[in-house]
Amino acid sequence: MDTIRTTELQQHIGKRVQLHGWLHNLRQMGGIRFLVLRDGYGTAQAVTENEADFAPLLNLALESVITLEGTVTQTPQAPGGVELHQPRITAITPTTEAPPVALHKRELKAGLPVLLDHAVITNRHPARRAIFRLAAGAMAGFRATLNGMGFTEIQTPKMVASATESGANVFELDYFGRPAYLAQSPQFYKQIMVGVFERVYEVGPVFRAEPHDTSRHVNEYVSLDVEFGFIENHFTVMALLREVLAGIFTTLAERYTAELTLLHANLPIVLPEIPHIHFAAAQELIWQQHGVDVRGEPDLSPQDERWLGEWAQQEHGSDFLFVTGYPMGKRPFYTHPDPANPGYSNSFDLLFRGTELVTGGQRLHLYSDYLAALAQAGLPTAPFATYLEAFRYGMPPHGGFAIGLERLLMQLLGLPNLRLATLFPRDMQRLAP
Repeated sequence: MDTIRTTELQQHIGKRVQLHGWLHNLRQMGGIRFLVLRDGYGTAQAVTENEADFAPLLNLALESVITLEGTVTQTPQAPGGVELHQPRITAITPTTEAPPVALHKRELKAGLPVLLDHAVITNRHPARRAIFRLAAGAMAGFRATLNGMGFTEIQTPKMVASATESGANVFELDYFGRPAYLAQSPQFYKQIMVGVFERVYEVGPVFRAEPHDTSRHVNEYVSLDVEFGFIENHFTVMALLREVLAGIFTTLAERYTAELTLLHANLPIVLPEIPHIHFAAAQELIWQQHGVDVRGEPDLSPQDERWLGEWAQQEHGSDFLFVTGYPMGKRPFYTHPDPANPGYSNSFDLLFRGTELVTGGQRLHLYSDYLAALAQAGLPTAPFATYLEAFRYGMPPHGGFAIGLERLLMQLLGLPNLRLATLFPRDMQRLAP
């Protein structure tokens, strides 16, 4: 007898098979009894008219762990077109308490606090699980695309001696009697490693101690980081980002059809060239089209981003829009200024369906420029000594970007809150589960 996954039933029609999983649902219609088993991949239905077949389930609650044997039978009206007949059931881990949320329903009806309070259980629901399977697919597509372009994956420290981005709050630690910080990004280290490998990427957590309590922020998230050398300017970086996004969505389309279908996901088309607009032109556009004068503001608001997203869709048929040339005052000290207009930067944000998804750009690469930039920012050089050493001994023109994994999922799936795309969210109020 073959032990198989629920997703493999179609390949075993007419055979006796064995499944392992959780008791997802039990129901009865007249004299016919139905059992649904859920494993880590999907669900399978067993049917019987013999009450004795389900006797091992007497006094067991849903979510008990069981083994289910049966003959795979093609049945058009069954979920997936197949079901198990002549079932034999063995309890592996019996439970007697009902789960805190009904997982056998098509949709989870609980509110966000309940979903997060009981995430160790609610993440078992097929729809919740599908979100995180797509997260795995996005990371796989990210890695595969960059590996194919000669990038090397690195893992950098998450405890650092100085803040990476002077404008953002950091979590301070006591590191054997001296201060250290949780890394806001791998920025310094991935730049340093350009001097070693030329092309690097990292998938890992980053930490922001910013007191945001919004639907699109959490204080720990997964960042998909890229840095590479010998670029011309930030448009070189934007071109690579386009290829990475195309690779991610191709991977999801080819390997995660079931999850996309379950979640009613609408995959975007990544145009051969993603449209772009300069920051100043974007502000002028908002003034002209919406009568809101944001000219001179140092950044775009969420509403500004939504308007620009609508414009990109209407004018270019694109779910994506690059906004380039943000003011230098809103960018970290290592950002390369626009040589033609030093008040603006060789940087960009990428909007996905009207929400910022990616920040990136060209970095400074000359040691003297770093000394000048730190002095202008009023920052001492001592905390950055090891970082600056890389630039004393030759770094090529380089740049990179960072994609927020959870925000990518939120926008792809149309979720109302980033926490729904986060496995175990960490925000201002939540440190568990």
